Amino acid sequence: MSGPFVIKLGGALMDEPAALTAICRQVAGMHAAQPGCVVIVHGGGKAVDRQLAALGMTTERREGIRITPPEQVLQISGVLSGQVNAQLVASMIAAGSCACGLRLADAGLATCARATHLGFDPGCVGSVTGGDPRGLRALLTAGVLPVISSIGTSAAGELLNVNADDAAAAVASILGARGLVFLTDVPGVLDAGRSIIPALDAAAIDRLVHDGTIRGGMIPKVRGALETAAATGVAVTIAGWTDPANLSNLLTGGVAGTRITAPSTVSCP
Repeated sequence: MSGPFVIKLGGALMDEPAALTAICRQVAGMHAAQPGCVVIVHGGGKAVDRQLAALGMTTERREGIRITPPEQVLQISGVLSGQVNAQLVASMIAAGSCACGLRLADAGLATCARATHLGFDPGCVGSVTGGDPRGLRALLTAGVLPVISSIGTSAAGELLNVNADDAAAAVASILGARGLVFLTDVPGVLDAGRSIIPALDAAAIDRLVHDGTIRGGMIPKVRGALETAAATGVAVTIAGWTDPANLSNLLTGGVAGTRITAPSTVSCP
């Protein structure tokens, strides 16, 4: 078997118990059919927003990136690596998977540093600078389903909040994944008429970001997908979790949604 599929679950899924249960069952089925074929990376933005609001802290985003002041990073880490990760692992176990919760930094998987490429200061936001897949591969070989939160650490031990889409893209690159799927609360990247765009490349992404068709949190999602496709040569799919049965096609032919590939492998639609 080649590398695993990396599936990124959007945090909004945690607020939809029926959909979460159905997705976990689909993932468990994949894992049972091919042990070690799946790695889960997750977000949790809504849960973080609720925690910060309860503490009287404000939430600010720029270009889809959460601004993370030092006084908020412990709270964000606690929600993502504690509350959300624990619930997701529990759901995967209930569905029949041998699941294990991890942070992005655990077992040397990803090395991180403060992000400096954004054109603004996001605070304690991290970017992945490298990594070692050996620890995670050992878990996969043992038949374990890793469930990874997007909390990294710097070389100095500083907690860093990595955008979950960027984290999933980095995990896919580090592992040499055979595919990366972003499961979101929309069925794919949508055009101005709210129809799914079946395929995108770099030129199309730049054009649609510039004209505002792609905006907000979808901007880092598609750019991270493009970077991963370029680094690995593997197409990346943005698809919806509203149809959990869609995942059943992943091992045999891919899922419906928007397929993003490196410029050399697809022409602009």
